Amino acid sequence: MELDFERCYRAVDSRDQRFDGWFYTGVTSTGIYCRPSCPAMTPKRRNVRFFPSSAAAQRAGLRACRRCRPDASPGSPQWDVRADVVGRAMRLIADGVVDRDGVPGLAARLGYTERHLHRMLRAELGAGPLALARAQRAQTARTLIETTGLGLAEIAFAAGFGSVRQFNDTVRAVYGAPPSQLRTGNGAPVGGAGTVTLRLAYRPPLHAAALLDFLARRTLPGVDEVVDGAYRRGLRLPHGPGEATLTPATDHVAATLRLADLRDLAPAVARCRRLFDLDADPVAVDQTLAADPALAAPVAAEPGVRVPRAVDGFEMAVRAIATQQVSLASARTTLTHLLDHTGTVDQGVSVPESVSGRREVLGPPDGSLRGFATAAEVLGVPDSGFRMPGGRRETIRAVARAVAAGELDLEPGGDREETVRRLTAIPGVGAWTAGYLAMRALGDPDTFLPTDLAVRRGAAALGLTDNPKTLDEYAGRWRPWRSYAVIRLWRSA
Repeated sequence: MELDFERCYRAVDSRDQRFDGWFYTGVTSTGIYCRPSCPAMTPKRRNVRFFPSSAAAQRAGLRACRRCRPDASPGSPQWDVRADVVGRAMRLIADGVVDRDGVPGLAARLGYTERHLHRMLRAELGAGPLALARAQRAQTARTLIETTGLGLAEIAFAAGFGSVRQFNDTVRAVYGAPPSQLRTGNGAPVGGAGTVTLRLAYRPPLHAAALLDFLARRTLPGVDEVVDGAYRRGLRLPHGPGEATLTPATDHVAATLRLADLRDLAPAVARCRRLFDLDADPVAVDQTLAADPALAAPVAAEPGVRVPRAVDGFEMAVRAIATQQVSLASARTTLTHLLDHTGTVDQGVSVPESVSGRREVLGPPDGSLRGFATAAEVLGVPDSGFRMPGGRRETIRAVARAVAAGELDLEPGGDREETVRRLTAIPGVGAWTAGYLAMRALGDPDTFLPTDLAVRRGAAALGLTDNPKTLDEYAGRWRPWRSYAVIRLWRSA
């Protein structure tokens, strides 16, 4: 990936927060790398190199700045926008696929050979998949060191390292200090065993009220809720269940994660960031939308509106199908009835003793929230559990069969065009449902829903046409951010 030196240096000289995560500043005279907004003195030009990823900076022998914490900066918005192989790979690496399945597993998910995938990532990011995963493991380890009371050996394996020695060597190389020196205070967890608290960075502005309002209208009892300005939900993670509480603050989102297995920290963080669209570039989005006089006033009144995405693509598919041609309240009743028949309501899961030192039950018995049902669980629901028309019931079952068989990938690492094609081939899944899933489950920033009733009402409220065909043509001026325009129109409705 080409980085223009002059443009990058101007961003560093002005300490522009908008570029945090876009690139990293390496200072050869000090041997450290920083985020562009680092408050330290601007380095001399001859001592500066720019890197497209923290892994590339680490590969060049630089360590992370302890002052600006470049490893904790927002992710590059490219990985949300791009639908190519590199973008998909970055989303999968963030979700921990390399730690769980290795580079062969990542390459298989993407449909490329390991060698070709390595070549593409090196060309774009200056580092291969192993180096990128290593950088993420180092950040996970630092979070656990600073926010939990776990022993360092436990942290090493929870963060995904193969050995304590590898953990020690990596932390020293990345942070310039042994793990023990990174621990501040007593590191005691706030909420008990398996609990991690951390700050999720974002590029301002963030219109938190719009996010919470959208999610509050769509909560399901026992799955998610909005309480006292915070969003809580249950999670299904690769190694077990979890629960997230996300509270927007002035310059970050405070996250409290309760995990049955601390190896799920990186996937949990990635999914929470994705849910709140925290890696977006709201200034770029708002500039494009505000150029249209019809949207200028809403953008000025509510800057930083994000697209609420999903932590579970299959869950979003079931929600979308159940909501077809009915109100949100009716869909909530239908989905609650369905979940009551999946057999997940009364399941609690214990935190392993090897990680926490004592057992703690996660699940509805102690008032916790649960993750949505899996495809296999939905396939086991009898007809009586589907309080909806037979056609809609069979559509949900068809999607569940495709997901369970691995024929349909509804997660952000999937091929967007191929997934939409396969969705629309399923009877009962039309353009609206496929588009809604592309926008929320697959993370496509440029999907428009011209036939959506609320979109048409919002357009009419702003003085635009509500004719679907004409509106779809008009929406071309909002590219490549039409998904954000949909949220704006929904709010205007």
